[in-house]
Amino acid sequence: MNKVYVSGVGMIPFAKPGASSPYHEMGAQAARAALQDAGVAYDLVEQAYAGYVYGDSTSGQKALYAVGMTGIPIVNVNNNCSTGSTALFLGRQAIASGAAECVLVLGFEQMNPGALGSVFTDRPTPFDDFDAVTDRLVGMPEIPLALRYFGGAGLAHMNKYGTPLAAFARIRAKASRHAVNNPLALLRKELSMQDVLDAPEIWPGVMTRLMACPPTCGAAAALLVSEGFAKRHGLRLDVHIAAQAMTTDRPETFDSGDMMRLVGYDMSRAAAQKVYEQSGIGPEDLDLVELHDCFAHNELITYEALGLCPEGGADKFILEGDNTYGGQVVTNPSGGLLSKGHPLGATGLAQCYELTHQLRGSADARQVPGARIALQHNLGLGGACVVTMYRND
Repeated sequence: MNKVYVSGVGMIPFAKPGASSPYHEMGAQAARAALQDAGVAYDLVEQAYAGYVYGDSTSGQKALYAVGMTGIPIVNVNNNCSTGSTALFLGRQAIASGAAECVLVLGFEQMNPGALGSVFTDRPTPFDDFDAVTDRLVGMPEIPLALRYFGGAGLAHMNKYGTPLAAFARIRAKASRHAVNNPLALLRKELSMQDVLDAPEIWPGVMTRLMACPPTCGAAAALLVSEGFAKRHGLRLDVHIAAQAMTTDRPETFDSGDMMRLVGYDMSRAAAQKVYEQSGIGPEDLDLVELHDCFAHNELITYEALGLCPEGGADKFILEGDNTYGGQVVTNPSGGLLSKGHPLGATGLAQCYELTHQLRGSADARQVPGARIALQHNLGLGGACVVTMYRND
């Protein structure tokens, strides 16, 4: 297997729905930024993978044709919220296997305002089975489904371990403190725990509005290369992908009667374990993590799924400051989805952008001191989870 390097990354500021450029312009801008960062011309790219969720077929070609029309394979990827990291997974495989030496991975999304919903109403949705379990375990049909899924998972953790609502508020406040230093984040106002608790309730006793990430529009990209390609073209060889795993659901997702498992706890744990085994690196060795905090509730349960703390230990982990600067591992130094927003196809590549700059030492005011090992977690309900380990040796 060839070693895979992240030679260039690009990202544009995320924006509210209606306030962004069209998807193809955002995608082209991010792709050009990644190429420029690497110092590579588009005609050297051998394959491209373009991820998005809400768009017509071959939207990837529409975005990349503005960058160049060289006849290369362009693969369009849709895997719900894990779309960007799924595209990254495919691009890494192409380099690792020797099928290509230079691959461009792009993610973009032009979102609509409000809660996520189905586009096609004349056929069964992929979420029918998830909805049936949620109806049985949670009820609350008046609440939008994504909130029921992840709020229900948070409520399950509260009931099982006595986790207080304040724990989720502390996560959101931490995200805001980190985002103050990220010029690409949408929400950069610092919030206190009490600010989060005092926000309008969207599920009494379970969730306030500030505990949910906003829909946003945006794009991000990464250029992946082999070691040989990098040396021939004089490219940087600092950040590489040390391990990566992608998992999907097992029967226990639906059979366990556990909302945490329904929203991907088992997928996250299994993917993380594979990555730890592949790399020989454990959670205790990580300097920072970008994880999928679509809701503060999912960040909390993901601490445990990734092994950052014991099961049931997330509240203590948060209270002791082990999830931020000066603690055990800095989680979401970018501000995460809670502050950047969540343009579905772009999210995984935005995480890659952040971690690459952190490992290069070029993250400016949000730099994690001495960062050398980083983990990325990108979850897509419905479902897939991609976990990626990066290193700077």
